[in-house]
Amino acid sequence: MNVPSPTRDLRALPKGHLHLHLEAAIRPETLADFAREVGVATPPTRGYDDFTGFVEMYGGVASVIGDETRLARLVDEAMADAADDGAVYVEFGVSPHAYVDLFGSIGTALDRHAELTAEAGARHGVAVGLMVTVDRTLGHDLAVEVARAAASRAGTGVVSLGLANEERGFPARDFAEPFAIAKAAGLQSTPHAGELVGPESVWEALDALHADRILHGVRSIEDPRLITVLAERGIPLDVCPTSNLLLHVVSDLAQHPLPSLLAAGVRCSINADDPVLFGPGILEDYDIARREVGLTDEQLAACAWTSIETTLAPDDVKKKAKDGIDAWIGSTEVAR
Repeated sequence: MNVPSPTRDLRALPKGHLHLHLEAAIRPETLADFAREVGVATPPTRGYDDFTGFVEMYGGVASVIGDETRLARLVDEAMADAADDGAVYVEFGVSPHAYVDLFGSIGTALDRHAELTAEAGARHGVAVGLMVTVDRTLGHDLAVEVARAAASRAGTGVVSLGLANEERGFPARDFAEPFAIAKAAGLQSTPHAGELVGPESVWEALDALHADRILHGVRSIEDPRLITVLAERGIPLDVCPTSNLLLHVVSDLAQHPLPSLLAAGVRCSINADDPVLFGPGILEDYDIARREVGLTDEQLAACAWTSIETTLAPDDVKKKAKDGIDAWIGSTEVAR
């Protein structure tokens, strides 16, 4: 593979970060501070061997956040980091059901997440939306409750309904009802699929959940007909290269399917997924996509536009981002 030489400054490329789970956006030093406040050892963030081990570590990270002051610090720092990386829009994956003990109800927890993220976004000049996340492993009834809370807050910071956690044994079709509730309210359907399970999970996300975007979806490359459908419908994949490597979805970044997906006409964005557990933030994952996956600056610019245009970000954010992306790709300035 011919890896393109770095040219333009990736920090200056306006970009959206669409696949980012809030708790895992915590800075490592902040995680250590929170653990000291709680009086426990700093939760580990390395050493998982598989997805199950990864989920356990995610739970450890989340366990030290359960205080409103700590949550506010996490949100503010995550927005500051997004701004520093050149993100102009962030769509946080949030799990309000995990904060019921703190805030009293799913709805109240979601309202507080919306307030904190909006305030931090305004401070740091980054637009923000919330992807309210359904946990596949917690059952249908809770999923419906979460979807109803999200649907009732459409237009007030909530923009999408996600579906996360273990794909294996928890098929998307089991969650058709909550996603129908979300879609009826005007929210985007943004489930995880095509990560731990093959193309059949992406088909199911399209057919049962009427997905507007697919989080991950890289295993779509195994089914040429699916690739054709994704390209024809313009369904984007919110791809996380480093996450795919560390969770053994791919064995080598040089063989990542992202270039092939783009070449086939599938729209893709680039994302960090869980920075505290995988390492890179959004800027570094763009750099990895350039250096190790082999994307050209033209492809990176296309991914950046996909990360803005395919969302419910405000129209003025989209226009400013498009102008900035066009200016970036039109520049011949070499990054230092």
